Amino acid sequence: MRKRSGSALGEMKYKFIVGPAVLLVVFFLAITNFDNHSATQSFSSDFHPSPPADSETLQHSEQVSPSSLVVGEQEGGEEAVVEDARREEEDGGGVGEEQQWELCGKNEGLPDADYIPCLDNIKAIKALPSRKHMENRERHCPDPSPTCLVPLPQGYKQPVPWPKSRDMIWFVNVPHARLVEIKKEQNWVRKSDEYLVFPGGGTQFKDGVMHYIRFIEETYPAVAWGKHTRVVLDVGCGVASFGGYLLDKDVITMSLAPRDVHEAQIQFALERGIPAILSIIATQRLTFPDKSYDMIHCARCRIQWHADEGRALLELNRILRPGGFFTWSATPIYRDDEEDKSIWNAMVSLTESICWKMVAKSIDPNGIGLAIFQKPTSNSCYSNRDVNSPPLCDQRNRSDISWYVPLDGCIPLLQESEEGSENTWPEEWPARLNLRPTSLSIDPSIGHTEESFHEDTQHWKNLVTGTYKNELGINWGSVRNVMDMNAGFGGFAAALVDQPLWVMNAVPPTAPDTLPIIFDRGFIGIYHDWCEAFNTYPRTYDLLHSNNLFGKLTQRCSIVGVVAEMDRILRPGGWVLIQDSPTTIEKLDSLFKSLHWETTVREGQLLVGKKTFWRPADAR
Repeated sequence: MRKRSGSALGEMKYKFIVGPAVLLVVFFLAITNFDNHSATQSFSSDFHPSPPADSETLQHSEQVSPSSLVVGEQEGGEEAVVEDARREEEDGGGVGEEQQWELCGKNEGLPDADYIPCLDNIKAIKALPSRKHMENRERHCPDPSPTCLVPLPQGYKQPVPWPKSRDMIWFVNVPHARLVEIKKEQNWVRKSDEYLVFPGGGTQFKDGVMHYIRFIEETYPAVAWGKHTRVVLDVGCGVASFGGYLLDKDVITMSLAPRDVHEAQIQFALERGIPAILSIIATQRLTFPDKSYDMIHCARCRIQWHADEGRALLELNRILRPGGFFTWSATPIYRDDEEDKSIWNAMVSLTESICWKMVAKSIDPNGIGLAIFQKPTSNSCYSNRDVNSPPLCDQRNRSDISWYVPLDGCIPLLQESEEGSENTWPEEWPARLNLRPTSLSIDPSIGHTEESFHEDTQHWKNLVTGTYKNELGINWGSVRNVMDMNAGFGGFAAALVDQPLWVMNAVPPTAPDTLPIIFDRGFIGIYHDWCEAFNTYPRTYDLLHSNNLFGKLTQRCSIVGVVAEMDRILRPGGWVLIQDSPTTIEKLDSLFKSLHWETTVREGQLLVGKKTFWRPADAR
């Protein structure tokens, strides 16, 4: 027989109490809500935290408590309650229903319905001393974060559901026709009545993208789509058809491109329901961990990899898994004019200098060619080079988390065991999902133990299966693009793996660095600080999930700015699912209601909200 929800909540509330003051607070809350707890069984017995961390773990909670990786724990005990109350008083309390919202306006030079705060900061971009390395396309975030709301495109409709959306989307939702004209001979995208249609063509996909995907595996069978190769980065992805069709092979692809003259490529991808992010290799590292991707792909991505001492390719080398593949399809591989031959020779020289081995090169019957390079699995090649160029990185001064970190221009050493064994590849998919990740270093000081990993996996499986899918009223059939704002070990994504959706796993740079573990498991993710805007177009996610994120976050920035960003990236009709302290949940509930969202608060610690089509009146 299932436990009553009141019992489950009681266990959750009293398990981690530190000090008599917190006991009194919780006792008061329990009395206040007793009648409601007794009258409903809205939570399953699985809504409770994982077992408490050991004493050594708790000593390090000031950095970021490992409890943030599991549901139900309130950070910081008595001190957190006092600090929360102090900040509420400083904030003036009454944020929420009295909060006044305004539309982001063109009078400030903003592009209205497609506003991306950190990429549309015109004042900061104009003040840049140089644009030589495309610094103007990197992040330049306004401070403080905007609190305005982005208007909807005229005639905006509920997005076409997956899987139909892979091939067609509403034109009114992404009303950009420039790419239709520019690429009309290459079958990327075409307009048909009310729709934009994506036939699966591309510059290098003359016989369609599925033919191209098969061509890669036939050229080098060790690629083994969906088994050996699970996590892919597609650089310069176009409209992301490559990543979209790889989903049929059980491959998850992060499609990446800057906001450039081919307008709305990433917006098209996300509207289609394909994972994608706006980013560029310019002067900063990509916001991914070292040694994370099984394959990096580039098909005519218009990047001169050999230029500037190969710094862009060195960045790919940083994030490519040891033994991973770089698949390059471009004219220097299959054309013989002087410029292409010169680029090919430079590319061969560069890849040899970083110890990449060309394992395959082939040209298909259409005359399209590709080359596949493989990264080494040990440091022996680096130490045997005649010239230390590019140089090896000084590991003492390297940051593990790539968030506003300049490009290295060097080769990171591969981590080898004391016995000198080579770096191991994760188990084949799907076994790698739940096995001990290769990057899981046993470090109890930050909550990284094999036991905690498996407990976290089981916890999220129980919670998602027992509560999230059945008791919260969320229409999971409408959910395709999911954001986990504080992803921990990726247990939430793992629990949803059988659903027809994908999860962007965000790990704050102030939290324990669990992102390598997420990639080892076979998922995609990114470092992101939610005090700033995310690198995506408006209306690109169907569900935002947050587990104990806001306590630490709102000590550094305004909760109103974070809520405005959540509103910006969430589609109308989309959902938020937030677990946090009762005080934080109360604030968030009030703010979401001021946005005219439909909200429900369960047991004081879980907020379920649904965004509506409401926008404030345009007074311009």
